[in-house]
Amino acid sequence: MVFVIFSCLLLIALTTLMHYEVLSSLNLRLPALAMPSRAKLLVVIFAAFMAHALEIALYGFALFGLMQYGVGSLTGAGGSSLQNCLYFSAETYSSLGFGDLIPNGPIRLLAGVEALNGLLLIGWSASYAYIAMERFWGSGSGDGES
Repeated sequence: MVFVIFSCLLLIALTTLMHYEVLSSLNLRLPALAMPSRAKLLVVIFAAFMAHALEIALYGFALFGLMQYGVGSLTGAGGSSLQNCLYFSAETYSSLGFGDLIPNGPIRLLAGVEALNGLLLIGWSASYAYIAMERFWGSGSGDGES
């Protein structure tokens, strides 16, 4: 269980730093891009989506690795395969929770932490997208172009 707790803390730190770097990079580089404001918002959305996809993959690989060391398993169709770990991670991170795969053993803690971490990071992305819209559409042009 201590190993799972350590893994949870490490994943929270890594995903938060990863998300910070993506949004920070956007914040620095986006104003200099010579493109319409609508296109800049698409860049924000796609960059945030890619950050979330990488964070989901990080959790999925960590889950798979923990299961290889006998820390738990997934119950459901397909069992504890890497593909199922990535799928489970995506549905957990997004709080979708279909329930077709169920974690067993100490990795249940990882699932709960991932859901909370995903909620926070998704909220951060939504907040950044709103700020970006205000920043680039605040010129008062009415058409959203800068």
